[in-house]
Amino acid sequence: MRKITTMAAALLATSVMTAPAFADGHLKITDEPVEFTVHLHNKRYQYDESWPVEQAARELTGVHLKAATFGTNTPSSAEAHNLMLASGDIPHIVGGDKIKNMVNEYGPQGAFVPLNDLIDEHAPNLKAFFEKYPEKKAAVSSFDGNLYYIPYLPDGKYGRAYWMRRDWLDTLGLDAPTNVDELYEVLTAFRNDDPNGNGIKDEVPYFARQWPELLRLVTLWDGRSSGSDTYHDFHVADGKIQHGYAGEGYKEGIKNIAKWYAEGLIDAEVFTRGSSAREYLLSENLGGMTHDWFASTSGYNISLKDKVPGFDFEVIAPPASISGKQIAEHRRIPVKPDGWAISHTNPDPVTTIKYFDFYFTEEGRELANFGVEGVSYERNDAGEPIFTDEFKAKGPINSSLYQLGSQVQRGYFQDFNYEIQWTNPSALKGIELYDAGDYLIDQFLGVAFNEEEQGVYDKNWSSIQTYMLEKQQAWVLGSADIEADWDDYLATLDKMGYNDVLAAMQSAYDRQYGTN
Repeated sequence: MRKITTMAAALLATSVMTAPAFADGHLKITDEPVEFTVHLHNKRYQYDESWPVEQAARELTGVHLKAATFGTNTPSSAEAHNLMLASGDIPHIVGGDKIKNMVNEYGPQGAFVPLNDLIDEHAPNLKAFFEKYPEKKAAVSSFDGNLYYIPYLPDGKYGRAYWMRRDWLDTLGLDAPTNVDELYEVLTAFRNDDPNGNGIKDEVPYFARQWPELLRLVTLWDGRSSGSDTYHDFHVADGKIQHGYAGEGYKEGIKNIAKWYAEGLIDAEVFTRGSSAREYLLSENLGGMTHDWFASTSGYNISLKDKVPGFDFEVIAPPASISGKQIAEHRRIPVKPDGWAISHTNPDPVTTIKYFDFYFTEEGRELANFGVEGVSYERNDAGEPIFTDEFKAKGPINSSLYQLGSQVQRGYFQDFNYEIQWTNPSALKGIELYDAGDYLIDQFLGVAFNEEEQGVYDKNWSSIQTYMLEKQQAWVLGSADIEADWDDYLATLDKMGYNDVLAAMQSAYDRQYGTN
């Protein structure tokens, strides 16, 4: 038998005999139960038939998915997908993390079923969604104009923000910085003036759990570190594909980041400390500022209130750049490269697309976002799903929902209301601040290459990005000088095929989004 985690088993015991309140039969897709195999891989979970959400969906629709996920022992979804393709035994449904490039490459070759006509004829909820959001359909379509997967569609605008120790500012009699020069002065004071009051010069003014978050600082010199919620990505400026790591503002930004690093304003272990940086530096009263998620970072105002007297971590507006611009480079991308597709082995694509469409009904979307009524949530007087206190007490809401089969990367439209319920007031206040300032900028939603464009990208980009990151780290750490290296750096990028990659991406972008 498939192993079931302790928590999932406990939840299963309370839910398996409990049909959802909306189970009146109107969502039934087939009178006779139908089974499809599914590959659904994520580094945190793989598809499990015991998920209460799956049992509820099975009861409502008559469709039963049987687990056939490859690479269950690897955290890498890319490796799992490659194992599946190499096997030649592709399950009926293929889903999980980062399937976009795979299905858009192999779909036109016949490995995955085009969905456009199926949606038009058999999936009214999906059809209505893409008619309402045509830009999202364009973002996931392949170069041949066909849609080969139903994406996971995040909701909400805000992801990460600048966080700063308000209690440290108050101790030193400082205001929150409003521009890059003031930020330098504040971080210098954090380093030199003992805001944690222990008499030791041990403060770490700026830190980051993921080292690429350090690179967000290049925006203070009008550079760019990414164009999407994926690190090191391309961005679009006036309809033209560009990459931040070849821009003039980036050069100034890295030069100044290197200066700040040399002066001790940036965590000396920023490239090596890893995901524990936030927990350790805040709980030890050492960290002063970071760039991190609204919801999870705000939780430290509760968890550390007893351990660190007066602890107050607040969101600050993005400091103005040298030209006066205030931007929040990171935001929730509206379309993820995750979701699910119908493979060429599928015996009944019509029933399958109807099942995909189920998750775009009101009831299916609720299942995908909130779990099962009576297990994870109840309803308020307005009929809205509200997580129970018992469920919230089990631990991080996301982790608990994953074990129910909710908030997993199937094709569905997220509901931000699920997150608002467990977001600390300090984060909600920060979101209001960012909303009022209108700091968010448009994101690059990716492109779908044809065979020739894909060949140019595959031949060149991996080695180019590796070179970019190697030089970047050397410049920040001070083992090389960006001013002295810059012209040779750009010339090397050109020799490595950087401009060829840009041309291929521009061609794909213009075709996909109708620029020309």
